[in-house]
Amino acid sequence: MSHRNARLNVRGRQLLVERVCEQGWAVAHAAKSQGVSRQCAHRWIRRFREEGRRGLENRSSRPHRCPSQTPVDIEETIVVMRREQRRGQDWIGPVLGVPARTVSPGS
Repeated sequence: MSHRNARLNVRGRQLLVERVCEQGWAVAHAAKSQGVSRQCAHRWIRRFREEGRRGLENRSSRPHRCPSQTPVDIEETIVVMRREQRRGQDWIGPVLGVPARTVSPGS
């Protein structure tokens, strides 16, 4: 599902690609007719050429991996300490050797 301000949904992306790749439109003209920038149009055309129709579908913005993510055992220890010891991030962070911001409930 596209966000509500998106200029192109999946069908709009297909139309853009058809105009450029099949009908021979200039990228600038196709982009203008769809109300997007040339850069955006080139991005969708590149994805189509690399991945076919699947490249035009919506995809998650979630990262594929998080190499600096806090290990699960540390995360569980933080939760237990916050619940049982009722201490804040400035106390728990140094005890566990992690930044206070990592312990913060808002993170």
